[in-house]
Amino acid sequence: MPDRAPPLWTAQDIAQAVDGRIEGGVFEATGVGYNSKEIAPGDLFVALKGARDGHEFAGAAFAAGAVGALVERAVDGGPCIVVDDTQKALERLAAAARDRAPQVRRGAVTGSVGKTSVTQAIKAGLDLAGPAHASIKSYNNHIGVPLTLARMPERAERAVFEIGMNAPGEIAPLSKMVQPHAACVTTVGPVHIEAFSDGEAGVAREKAAIFSGLGPGGVAVVNGDIAWEPQLRQAALHVGARVVTFGSAAEHDARLVDFRAEGDGARVIAEVWGRTHVFTLKQSGFHWGLNSLAVILMLDALDVPVELALQALAEFQPLSGRGQSRTVRIAGGAFTLIDESYNANPLSMKAGFTNLAARDVGRGRRVVVLSDMLELGDQSRAMHEDLAQAIDAAGLDVVHAAGPEMRHMYEILRPERRGIWAATAAELAEQAEALVQPGDVVMVKGSNGSKASLVAAALADLERRLELSEG
Repeated sequence: MPDRAPPLWTAQDIAQAVDGRIEGGVFEATGVGYNSKEIAPGDLFVALKGARDGHEFAGAAFAAGAVGALVERAVDGGPCIVVDDTQKALERLAAAARDRAPQVRRGAVTGSVGKTSVTQAIKAGLDLAGPAHASIKSYNNHIGVPLTLARMPERAERAVFEIGMNAPGEIAPLSKMVQPHAACVTTVGPVHIEAFSDGEAGVAREKAAIFSGLGPGGVAVVNGDIAWEPQLRQAALHVGARVVTFGSAAEHDARLVDFRAEGDGARVIAEVWGRTHVFTLKQSGFHWGLNSLAVILMLDALDVPVELALQALAEFQPLSGRGQSRTVRIAGGAFTLIDESYNANPLSMKAGFTNLAARDVGRGRRVVVLSDMLELGDQSRAMHEDLAQAIDAAGLDVVHAAGPEMRHMYEILRPERRGIWAATAAELAEQAEALVQPGDVVMVKGSNGSKASLVAAALADLERRLELSEG
């Protein structure tokens, strides 16, 4: 019989790591969680205080199978480890997980666009090379990063962490917690700029802070095609890191030579360390040309051969709401739905228009369904209006829109491009049948908070509605 996997944590190990007090007995945990709705049998439940006090949900966590709880006061339902501050205790547990597994090669990823997909593509490569660990979903903040570290198995060989931000000063402490051997900035753009008095320059400075966690000899992977490359490079050199770059120019360590969309995927030609590679992707967006190079360089820095990196990229599927494509059958034919509804900003919007323009639609139309981009501060109206010019340049056929900010864009569109505008994505979703025709290629995109996903779901549901009508 195979050896039984050791527990992730024992109660004694947790108590020692967080300087806590065991009450109600000892236990062995196979996982760590803080959301009582997502607790799996064997988990340690961490009672964090946020909009709601996590202690209120300890009973539900135990009922779901939690074997113990990390708390600030004893709760009913099972054994506890009592500490003064559960957030700080989670951070101590994360540091203990890092320090007890010194063999783990750790990577960290941030960027205004693409960090979740790039992180998960890196994880796909790490999995091919040996036991690996990574962030799930978009666990990239002050809770998600220490939680991901605390979940890292002691036997792991490599790990990759996504690190995000909403305001200044958030990335550096998370990077120093992870202490990565390699760190990457996918790109810098006008995202969360309402939190920075100097706009995109502040975003670049904050993204560069991911390199602060690197030790001497660590690897900084930088997008060499962006205007902020010198600032990113300087931040990396300041901590003694080795800088490697990806981009379109000949001087980059990884150079994109050619990118051609082919159906729902793409064919890429790239030069990495002077050697030419030809490989395929299951992503058709042009931005995946550069993303794939970032993945290759990060995997190289984490001791994964290029050949395994290319295999991982060839097999990597688009994530939910981040470019998934599907054919939806409707009366009279079918249309292609590209779901980009998870998030949006001016940079990714324009990239999406360019990608849609490159799609072969035959006699169909290129259609975009857009909801508001959020967190743009006093530049929001101008940045939404600016999309109209990018839509013109891409030659898109029809634009449907939802939300007060997108109305600024909608009102200056050429009349022949105007589809339907609605006050909310929910109202636009109710008109799903009127948004499409057979043969269309339709991209749905918007910030997560403006609920573009409701429209994507309604469009995908048209096939089910057709089946019901057919009896």
